[in-house]
Amino acid sequence: MRQGSIDVVDLAKLEEQPQDRPRYEVRPRDVLLVEGHANPHQIGRCAIVPPEHAGLLYQNHLFRLRFNGAVPEFAQMWLNSQYIRKYWLSRCATSSGLYTINSRLLADVPFPMLSIQEQEGVVGINAAVGQQIAALGRVLDKVRIAESALAAVALRQVGAAGPRLDSVATVAAGVTLGSEPVGDGTVELPYLRVANVLDGRIDTTDVKTVRIVKTQYERYALRKGDLLLTEGGDLDKLGRGAVWDGRIDECLHQNHVFRVRCGEQMLPDFLALYTASPEGRAYFQRVGKQTTNLASINSTQVKQMPVPVPPVEEQRRLLGPVHAARERAAVLKQQIAKLRTIQQGVVEDLLSGRTRANRT
Repeated sequence: MRQGSIDVVDLAKLEEQPQDRPRYEVRPRDVLLVEGHANPHQIGRCAIVPPEHAGLLYQNHLFRLRFNGAVPEFAQMWLNSQYIRKYWLSRCATSSGLYTINSRLLADVPFPMLSIQEQEGVVGINAAVGQQIAALGRVLDKVRIAESALAAVALRQVGAAGPRLDSVATVAAGVTLGSEPVGDGTVELPYLRVANVLDGRIDTTDVKTVRIVKTQYERYALRKGDLLLTEGGDLDKLGRGAVWDGRIDECLHQNHVFRVRCGEQMLPDFLALYTASPEGRAYFQRVGKQTTNLASINSTQVKQMPVPVPPVEEQRRLLGPVHAARERAAVLKQQIAKLRTIQQGVVEDLLSGRTRANRT
């Protein structure tokens, strides 16, 4: 069960009792709702049964809902809304690490006092916004493909890699976690770890802090324009990284994230373009050390990486079309995010103060 969709890739099978089929069989437009989950935020998620899934049976950890006075698509929207998420979180029971809801609690769920016509109107608005999001998503996919192609064209124009990376940049490892210092000479600061450094972007939604001696700040500090590369992970993800944009003041990096600070001969964005290219990835995979569950590279291997170093003005020229594609992608992502916020809020905005207890 997903929120708004049903995945039938991995179906369980059982020996059928014909007399039980009417009781447990699903029909098109039934709504299935999750009764229990280890994560309380996952209970109550629901989806409509599409025609192609008719005739399947549902297990005891799901509720099957059939609506007489409500539009199933509207009911799905409402039951998946933030309003009902909060309702479950404040009322669900827990036992042995499992959070559950029962049929009585489900029957008492508040339901909007809207006519069928009004429900269909809300569904229509939601569908229209969804179509806009899907259309923008298709454009974004094309822009990303174009960006990748433009990057490949740019790198083909500079030819083979030349000098070692440490001739045009400095490479440093970050702060090692463990026993942290205490006292007046220390400071607690945010730091970026491997989970924050993704392929082509930095994710700061969950940033941890670490305490260091104040005199070590410059050793581990990040500056805007530093290229961050990951030390370990799956072999095909070695050296993934992105350029730091300085969005957090006084931010550090962990020892499993390399900080590459470019000199005057290399633009950080151009270096990032090369390290993310098939040639750059091939280098990391070739020198990386593979263990049973993990691959890794060390700072010496990063320093020894051969890199192309065309004149800085040539680097800027080659980056121009790539930056234009990235800016277009950023605008599209902002538009999609705005529409998703509108889509999420449409139910709450339209239904504010229009709910009542209803026998589902």
